[in-house]
Amino acid sequence: MNPQELNSLHLLRRLIRQPHEHKGHAGKVLIIGGDTGMAGSILLSGRAALHAGAGWVMIGFLDERAISVLADQPELMLSHASREMMAQAQADVLAIGPGLGQSQQARDLLSDALQSSALLVIDADGLNLIAGDAKLMKQLKSRPTLSTVITPHPGEAAKLLNTTAEQVQINRPLAIDQLLALTGSIVVLKGQHTLIKSPQLNEPTQMCLKGHPGMGVAGMGDVLTGVIAAIMSQGIKHHINPFEASCVAVELHAAAADSLLNQGIGPIGLTPTEVIKEIRNLINIK
Repeated sequence: MNPQELNSLHLLRRLIRQPHEHKGHAGKVLIIGGDTGMAGSILLSGRAALHAGAGWVMIGFLDERAISVLADQPELMLSHASREMMAQAQADVLAIGPGLGQSQQARDLLSDALQSSALLVIDADGLNLIAGDAKLMKQLKSRPTLSTVITPHPGEAAKLLNTTAEQVQINRPLAIDQLLALTGSIVVLKGQHTLIKSPQLNEPTQMCLKGHPGMGVAGMGDVLTGVIAAIMSQGIKHHINPFEASCVAVELHAAAADSLLNQGIGPIGLTPTEVIKEIRNLINIK
């Protein structure tokens, strides 16, 4: 079956806040990552989650020194990542991977995340760790249906499938089917015409036709991770399931980049930070 053109932004109407609602109705997001030299990745994810509407956004840095350096966003709750911190946070949605690194600590945190009851988004080094560890892969596949989203780019997809990025790109619909069978997760295969697929058999593969080459810059995937987490967290009370949240986030992310291009911003030099602010603008268009 050929992929279906993604058309999900109408679901944003479900996120409209009623007068009685408080931050609990928008959910609690915890993002784990930011090892030495990679703290910017997780900060972008956190800012994206905040601007996309999550009620709380907490960031657990592996690099303790990053907390003082990056504490210029007072709305973000910053902490050193630990197993105890993850357990105490009681997050509705846990995103792990941006700047995570591949240390033993990162592996232990990922294992705990895979065993948690929170909805889960896995990106970047989270996927690289799973690709090289049969135990982590087993934990991933054991999670409940529709509780987990993975967001590989072609290189990360290739590691998971034990092939090359070139082979992934030759037949992306086949690659996403293989990733689905391997992981049992909702899969967002990033790249030109990002594909999204659900483990539910009646859901066709979705293809995002929005976006442009200006999005090919470091940090853009970290923004997407934060937006997926934010829409998932709001979806708990606003009746958007994790597959629908993934579809909305992918299309919103690409539509924001297109909107900026129409305003004369980019494609060359377009930044993830600019996209974050435009995502908020689009969410609030009635």
